[in-house]
Amino acid sequence: MAKLKYALYTGCTARESTPELLKSTLAIAKALDIELVLLDEASCCGASHLQDFDDMLSLTLNARNICYAEKLGLTMVTICNTCQLNTAMTKHRLDHDENLKAEVNSKLGEVGLEYQGSSEVKHFLYALIDDLGLDAIKEKVVNPLSDRHIAAFYGCHNIRPEELAHESNGGESSYNPTSIDRLILALGAQNVEYEHKNKCCGFHVELQNPKTANKLSADAMLDAIDQGAEVMVTPCPLCHLRMDVQQHGISKEAGRDVHIPVLHLPQMIGLALGISPTELGIEHHVTDVAFVE
Repeated sequence: MAKLKYALYTGCTARESTPELLKSTLAIAKALDIELVLLDEASCCGASHLQDFDDMLSLTLNARNICYAEKLGLTMVTICNTCQLNTAMTKHRLDHDENLKAEVNSKLGEVGLEYQGSSEVKHFLYALIDDLGLDAIKEKVVNPLSDRHIAAFYGCHNIRPEELAHESNGGESSYNPTSIDRLILALGAQNVEYEHKNKCCGFHVELQNPKTANKLSADAMLDAIDQGAEVMVTPCPLCHLRMDVQQHGISKEAGRDVHIPVLHLPQMIGLALGISPTELGIEHHVTDVAFVE
């Protein structure tokens, strides 16, 4: 199989608030012989807020980011659920509306760019599963996560709306996602089934209503804990910020202690591949990940 090569759209969170996500993504890509070209020219996707104020600006901003992947002739991969939603939604709308595409390109022309629609957009999770394959990952495992009970938290933006998942994310079901669960098993761990694995973490309501945000996080985390999870893993840095950083507030809202390590998806993979916790940025976590020490 030819070496896999992608244009990596990091978004802003993985470069600033969760630098361990970018660090661990690059570490596992190297270990799996995947080449990632960072799109350093790209900017924030708008974080699912910009389009509420200026839809055209949001479309133009995200189309601009895709243009840089198109110039390289590569599929764009994302490592944030919200970046994936905004970028894939932009592509979907422009590819299905020639008038809207022309309007956006009139704006992009001012900076010498033109959106073609030639690059696919997918979350790195699905590049690993659909392009590389679980068997290839399993062959690289040197430190099986045996006896670990891990709960996959998918969040909402990577698997909704469902028509986008069928376009770019391996046909993942919004109602019963299985990709991360299958990956957990391939790494030698036990996956934990629980009802809230595809619910919202509350990140996007945190500033307006932290009580609701904490309630949403608590519902998911306590469900996972009550079903036997000792670790959670998420493909989204925003979910990670909410569930790793805010466990004190989540516990207060829940009325019981909510304490569980939350890994970024590439950190979980990296541990199974034998990459050191330092190379994976484990020390950046707020909630202690004691089991890797």
